[in-house]
Amino acid sequence: MDKRIRADLFRKRLLEAMLQKDVTRSGLSRETKVDRSTIGQLLKDDHPRLPNSQLAADVAIALGVSTDWLLGLTNRPETPGDIVAAALSLSPAERTSADEQILEWHHEAAGYKVRHVPATLPDILKTERMLDWEYASVRERKSPEAFSAIQDQLEWLSSSVSDYEIAIPIHEIEACAAGTAYYKGVEKNIRFEQLNFIADQCDQMFPRLRIFLFDAHQVFSSPVTIFGPNLAVVYVGQCYLAFRENERVKSLSGHFDWLVREAVIDARNVPSYIRSLMEE
Repeated sequence: MDKRIRADLFRKRLLEAMLQKDVTRSGLSRETKVDRSTIGQLLKDDHPRLPNSQLAADVAIALGVSTDWLLGLTNRPETPGDIVAAALSLSPAERTSADEQILEWHHEAAGYKVRHVPATLPDILKTERMLDWEYASVRERKSPEAFSAIQDQLEWLSSSVSDYEIAIPIHEIEACAAGTAYYKGVEKNIRFEQLNFIADQCDQMFPRLRIFLFDAHQVFSSPVTIFGPNLAVVYVGQCYLAFRENERVKSLSGHFDWLVREAVIDARNVPSYIRSLMEE
């Protein structure tokens, strides 16, 4: 960028930041410990000038913006730390689906497609008795609270506010049917009630609700939820990693597209496949 163009851009952005922060020339000169005339020189539109590195940094700190933005090196006015904090945040993950953060994210995504890879079976489709079994070992049992929250999410889904796509490894459904792995010790009637409920919801809410089954021997995914185009959340156990930077969300959306393309059971065939497992 030509020095004169950069100087003019600096002047415009400096003025914009001062107006945004409601800072006067006198106030900025006090904050940066320079003469008011020095600030005036930076704001002259007939002969704009660039500050030295020390003054540029002091002005940026005083106005809460980045030096790179003032100098035209980026279009993001936030400081690097603020950009990182906005693009990636860490939230504690509650054991219960009633976690207010999850509900807030769902409402934030109203009108957008929600795409979800669960850690086990999708919470939004779990029965009350399955939740009772899951929460039996938790010191403070929260299954009634969790079930109430799930009912709220199901009503939200049934209201056609958003489409919901779920990708599940096929071994999760098979383990639930057989009572193995994670579902070892769960009574057969609880497991079959759970699977029937998932199959029935798939039938009743298709295409608003679409479930795809993929083979984890061929493709893999960590638990992740993409809430529309602006937010993607990865579940890592005790916390969520929430991404809001556009390119990261697009990358995780592309990952979900890959799971759908590689699905061994398409959404239309999932209910019949689930029922066939129970028959076997």
